[in-house]
Amino acid sequence: MSAADFNPNPIPEQGVYSSAVAPAKEPGPTSAGNKLKSNRIDGIIRPATFEEPGTDDEGPVENLPVDVKIGQPLKSRAQPGYYPGYNTLSQQKFWDEATRKVVLSRVNEVPPIRFFTPPEHKLMLAICARLLPQDDRDKEHKIPIVNYIDDRLYHDRIEGYRFEDMPPDREAHRLGLEAIEAIAHKMYGHSFVKLGPLEQEQVLQTIHDGNPPAGEEIWQRMSVVRYWTLLMQDAIEAYYAHPYAWDEIGFGGPAYPRGYLRQQNGMAEPWEKDEQPYPWNAPPGSPSAGYKPLGGASGKQTPVGQEGTH
Repeated sequence: MSAADFNPNPIPEQGVYSSAVAPAKEPGPTSAGNKLKSNRIDGIIRPATFEEPGTDDEGPVENLPVDVKIGQPLKSRAQPGYYPGYNTLSQQKFWDEATRKVVLSRVNEVPPIRFFTPPEHKLMLAICARLLPQDDRDKEHKIPIVNYIDDRLYHDRIEGYRFEDMPPDREAHRLGLEAIEAIAHKMYGHSFVKLGPLEQEQVLQTIHDGNPPAGEEIWQRMSVVRYWTLLMQDAIEAYYAHPYAWDEIGFGGPAYPRGYLRQQNGMAEPWEKDEQPYPWNAPPGSPSAGYKPLGGASGKQTPVGQEGTH
């Protein structure tokens, strides 16, 4: 993949998409690239199965976090995390109709890819697999992060403002993908998607540290660190808006209209699970095993996220 694979045209206005941005016939949730299986039982939609391209098999062992107790890679499972057996969707009968519809849609109505071109989509999948690895999730319960980022960009949903050193979000994402490709070729001589997990993390680390070795013209058009923040914020918001992520962290889901019963002494609600140990280490050699401040040792930091900067 080269820079020529990316759309070089300016980002069109909302509602106007060139053939390079979206195909004439938009792929539905059951297209070859997005396999969506949902079941309706007793009139209630049950959790769907979403399979991202390339995730039919478990990833390489070196991708997996390591079980601290036995020193072996964690096995993939339906529900990783600290609250085994917890299921937010089991509480859907206590939600009102509007709330239930919104939450279930995140599982059963995965938006198709309409903003990213096929090469961009493939690259975003590889990037998000390193930003928020889901290697300890089985394929039926992987959260389609890229689809929700794509949906935001396709509909041009924004915060209502942007930083003066950043282009519009849609342009920023496309420029960022082009820069990541340039860095991968500079460092390793190959496209990002052809690199191994550790090499991919090293590429992304240069952006996190604010010291990318390639893409100079792009970084003159937007802030390196603010792009990293935009990318991470979009990935995190897509991930933790999904009920499967709520199960992972023990979030009780919508409190309306039932509300909370036990509001003192840190007691769990009757429908919640107690936290259990889930000890793990990052894969050997992974940069994520350590900590560096955003912007690297130089201290060129910026607020995390765009909230609170009005």
